[in-house]
Amino acid sequence: MSLNVVHLVGRVGGDPDVKYFESGKVKCRLTLAVRRRSRNTDEPDWFTLELWDKVAQIAADYVRKGNQIAITGSLKFDRWQDRNTGANRSLPIIRVDQLDLLGSKRDNESGMSQKLRRNLILACLRQMRYTLVIGKSFEF
Repeated sequence: MSLNVVHLVGRVGGDPDVKYFESGKVKCRLTLAVRRRSRNTDEPDWFTLELWDKVAQIAADYVRKGNQIAITGSLKFDRWQDRNTGANRSLPIIRVDQLDLLGSKRDNESGMSQKLRRNLILACLRQMRYTLVIGKSFEF
């Protein structure tokens, strides 16, 4: 049995990079800053997110730099050969299947942190899945 699931909660690092294709598909790329639970560093971990179709359109319409979001997705690697050096390169990307909008920095600063905390907890509970060894999963 194998499992490739990623859950992240963090702040968006920049406005969405959206591409519309003639086929009608929509692709969106975002960066997400996620802080570690560590007292040793204030530096966040940065993740590249890739969203497609309806999820991409929601991000394009509603997500902006600084917004707090929760995502569920899977890890993939984009691989290519560097044109200048010929070296093989790769970039880890989180392919997002589910997106939850949790709020903006402004919301947090204006005393709405209680509501944001509630939304965060609800989003995390929705995204949690417990899988037993026998392959049955239970969703909250």
